[in-house]
Amino acid sequence: MQQDDLTIEGRNAVLEALRADRTVDKLFILDSAGPGPLSTIKKEASKRGIAVKYVDKDKLDAMCSGGHHQGVVAKCAAYDYVDVSDILKKAADAGEDPFIILLDGINDPHNLGAIIRTANLAGAHGVIIPKNRAVGLSATVARTSAGALNYTPVAKVTNIARCIDELKSKGIWFACADMSGTDMYKQNLKGPIGLVIGSEGEGVSRLVKEKCDYVCSIPMKGDIDSLNASVAAGVLMYEVVRQRML
Repeated sequence: MQQDDLTIEGRNAVLEALRADRTVDKLFILDSAGPGPLSTIKKEASKRGIAVKYVDKDKLDAMCSGGHHQGVVAKCAAYDYVDVSDILKKAADAGEDPFIILLDGINDPHNLGAIIRTANLAGAHGVIIPKNRAVGLSATVARTSAGALNYTPVAKVTNIARCIDELKSKGIWFACADMSGTDMYKQNLKGPIGLVIGSEGEGVSRLVKEKCDYVCSIPMKGDIDSLNASVAAGVLMYEVVRQRML
């Protein structure tokens, strides 16, 4: 379900958004704020597992159009998130092996939007992103996805490594992209599969990589040593498509 994409500012407006269970990606609170009206907002955010980031007044001012933030700004998602179980159900309803994209810390909204778009075209059943230290479903992501967010569900989880463990118990195998891995063309990526793509700067984290069954490298012949995260995701997704067609 698409929502209005909003930057909500002001104590009462943010508190009401939280109590109404709006999909809030991030909450920004003035770092010098003491106990008082903002305490209730912090409690409501904590109950809902919403990340709180403490920033200075200049940062809050820059995020607001009206300048009446009263020490708090909420960034709401442009689209609702789903549960991981909804992604699995989509695969089951289609009579297909699950094909899931997991993103370990993508911070560029253009990359996230492009990955969601490619995931849709490659037939992936959904995308999973972490709650913290990653971009959410902003308006920029929605625009870059070129409409794919209407068809490709996105789940948000607290811990990617734990999510992998839970999905492994359901028979899904995992492959991550990393230059230290084995050539992707030599890997068996058929069957129930989750593809893990790391952050733009650091790649897949050590713990997440250790959880993966396969570490895949993409053959590169040029003079630079890495691909953009969304391009790497697309290359790997279509290797899964190719193998599924054999």
